[in-house]
Amino acid sequence: METEILVKKAKHGDKDALVTLIMAEKEGYYKLAYVYMKNSEDAMDALEDMIVILYEKINHLKKEAAFYSWSKTILANCCKRTLKNKKKIVYMDAIAQEQVFPQDIQHIDLQFAIDDYLLQLNEKQQEAIKLRYYLDLDYETIAHIMKVPIGTVKSRVSIGLKKLKESLGDDDHE
Repeated sequence: METEILVKKAKHGDKDALVTLIMAEKEGYYKLAYVYMKNSEDAMDALEDMIVILYEKINHLKKEAAFYSWSKTILANCCKRTLKNKKKIVYMDAIAQEQVFPQDIQHIDLQFAIDDYLLQLNEKQQEAIKLRYYLDLDYETIAHIMKVPIGTVKSRVSIGLKKLKESLGDDDHE
């Protein structure tokens, strides 16, 4: 209910209300951007682009309760547009540029291995699996972000996981 009130205020030009909405979900936004962009700088740039678009287009939002799914869709589109414009392939090697602690090394090795296997999937399957398992988003939210039916999302996740299981050696890695 509070979200809807803040969205209505933001639609009437209250910048503080929009900032409050964005700050309430800042970690979720950052994680979503990072899944696409694979480095902090590009993720923050995408967030900046999203904020500008939210400010300019908040009046186009019809259902106030849908603010967060609408804004996450905008963020995903900002990330996709940036990647397309840069025409680059993004890998997890950006982690090497960030500060790494010794206890994180094993996690990073595992992340590199997972990313190698994910690269064997098509982009749509990779995106669906990352949104589902990296960000723990529900199928409905993923469908909204990817602009496809829920059944398509479930299919992409299922087929992608099946391919990953096969590439890992079937029964050994359940």
